[in-house]
Amino acid sequence: MKEKLSLLLVDDEQNILKSLKRLLIDVDCKVLTAESGEDGLKLLESNNIQVVVSDYRMPGMNGVEFLNKVKEKYPDTIRIVLSGYADAGVIVEAINMGHVYKFIPKPWDDQNLLTTVKDAFERHWLQKENTELYGELSIKYKELQNLTKTLEERVSERTRDIEFKNKALTVAQNILNYLPVGVIGIDSEATVVYMNKSLSEFIDTKRLLLGESAKLGLEDNIFEMMMASLEEQKSFSLIINETQGFGIICSPLPDKSGVMGLLACFDILKYKKTNPYCAKLTGVNDGQ
Repeated sequence: MKEKLSLLLVDDEQNILKSLKRLLIDVDCKVLTAESGEDGLKLLESNNIQVVVSDYRMPGMNGVEFLNKVKEKYPDTIRIVLSGYADAGVIVEAINMGHVYKFIPKPWDDQNLLTTVKDAFERHWLQKENTELYGELSIKYKELQNLTKTLEERVSERTRDIEFKNKALTVAQNILNYLPVGVIGIDSEATVVYMNKSLSEFIDTKRLLLGESAKLGLEDNIFEMMMASLEEQKSFSLIINETQGFGIICSPLPDKSGVMGLLACFDILKYKKTNPYCAKLTGVNDGQ
């Protein structure tokens, strides 16, 4: 909703002010009058005025001096000079000092003056809208900057976390690769997802392929034990060769929904005297 419009007329001649008020009677605005620049400034202090029309030649403070003060104190007010001295010097002075919107010569053309006043009100409204929009955009821009900064910090933190986990994963994989035991990892669907280098020293790995079913490359009793360990979500162990102290232990990898897979280690039976999971080969054995 647009603000209530007010117009200030400043002229030291009463008859001029009366003529202007009569001319502007059909303009939807409140018309205030002052006979000097000093009186005009007092009215501006106590009223919300959007447009000022001032005579140029007035005793004391002339029109341009008055409008210059208006510009300093009320920069959003649209300023118009009305003068019978339409020489180039006056126009230049009015523009440079008062930053006037329009210069209207005396005697004025009624229609031209009405159009100028209406355009001045519209200009003020557009300026106000632009200022408000700029303010809103500035706020949104700051909010966007803060959001961008927050996102960048989160991305940076997440990147550091991922980098650390990748390093930790690399270290873990290297440890598993160089362990003196064979390690094989399968997911919940029995697909081979990991094999370390030492695994080939304990079992034939030629038929074991990453991304393929472990059933294709493992002996039946070993595969069945691994499936039982997955299904029951318990650790199982199996002796493959008691004389050589060679066997396997399976450990399910827990997940929120059950298990995400299983890790099986070969050649753990050298510790069978202290390992409660080890048992003699009798098929599938449940470690207690």
